[in-house]
Amino acid sequence: MKNIFAILFFLTCSSSCSKKGTDSLYFSITDTMPPPSSAKKYQYLALGDSYTIGESVTPQDNFPSQAAAMLKTDTSVVETRIIARTGWTTDELEEGIVSANNATPLLAKYDFVSLLIGVNNQYRGRSVENYKPEFEALLKKAIHYAANRPERVVVLSIPDWGVTPFAEGRDKEQIARAIDVYNAASKEIAMRYNVYYIDITPWTREAATDLTLLATDGLHPSGKDYNRWAKAVAGYFKAKM
Repeated sequence: MKNIFAILFFLTCSSSCSKKGTDSLYFSITDTMPPPSSAKKYQYLALGDSYTIGESVTPQDNFPSQAAAMLKTDTSVVETRIIARTGWTTDELEEGIVSANNATPLLAKYDFVSLLIGVNNQYRGRSVENYKPEFEALLKKAIHYAANRPERVVVLSIPDWGVTPFAEGRDKEQIARAIDVYNAASKEIAMRYNVYYIDITPWTREAATDLTLLATDGLHPSGKDYNRWAKAVAGYFKAKM
């Protein structure tokens, strides 16, 4: 029963998790204290799945929120919109962007955009050949929302969930190989479009021996691991401010 529940959690979430996903779909990060009237506002759009929401961590601990906080200065603030949901595949993210835009129109121009998607394609056994065109379409959309500036977009690699307690009893080497194939595909497409690629997969594999890198659900990263991702994202975007 434990394994069955875990599989259902990974793909679709429980009812309470689904509510979180719904809220996260249109979630915007703003400061609790209003910024100075002279502060310059930057807009950040984060597209993805549970790894972008930060499933099982607080909203402030997901990597887009941490990156936005790192980019904040005395004269600038970063407002973040997240379009993501636990369990989403590439085609579901595509549909989610349309739904989010219908509910609350996206801006015509974002200063920064991040894209991290594909783990659920791999988990559901979809081929990488199916993934490639769908990922490419999403990347083109990300570039579009960055006002056709590929240098304002980052792609993050897919984490290796095979090292987590969730994967107990599974072929972890096979999972790692499959994720490597997916990541090779997303990296090749990102490079073709001159988009910056951040390989966070090696960090996630450290969870095999360091459980502090995992959230309480034993599957998703903790705020500690997201902090490393955020530093890499913020470090790249900072040069564009």
